[in-house]
Amino acid sequence: MAKASVISLVSLFICIFSSPSFAYASASAPGPSPSSNQQMRFEVLGHVYCDTCRVEFETSISEPIPGATVKLECRNRTDEKITYQSPEITAGDKGNYKIQVTGDYEESDCDVMLVKSPRADCNDPTEEWRKARVVLTTLDGVSGEIRFANNLGFKKKEALPECTKVLTEMGYFELQKELGNEAA
Repeated sequence: MAKASVISLVSLFICIFSSPSFAYASASAPGPSPSSNQQMRFEVLGHVYCDTCRVEFETSISEPIPGATVKLECRNRTDEKITYQSPEITAGDKGNYKIQVTGDYEESDCDVMLVKSPRADCNDPTEEWRKARVVLTTLDGVSGEIRFANNLGFKKKEALPECTKVLTEMGYFELQKELGNEAA
């Protein structure tokens, strides 16, 4: 009985004295604060592709566009003023790009946008994916420095002949038959 009392007392002692230190450590742990705007660093990663089927989404025959140009722009949600604008960034060999951003843009909507394509046969920007929204704050529960933008694409002037086969394999034409013009 005495042994059980000692174990209970020791357990209570540990709980009481570890809780404030845990709470103190959590409260004083380094992390972003609204005033540390210039200390936040983000890396926005994305990909630019050629929509070879003119369907405004990637397929198995979409092609990367090395040398495509994108930029990142953040606008304040209330007055639409630009709060950040990156220089134009050129995509690498596989159509991938990386944009370095310093600052926390909690009050802004930030979008990566297509600027231009180096390919004359694939330079029509897709309507739906012309912009890719990225969150550039840690104050909304998203942690870490890396942000991934949705892929952005330019459309070819004319769809490739093999697109019918690719889209059929994806079930696109079956869906179109089922829904009629709603799927187009």
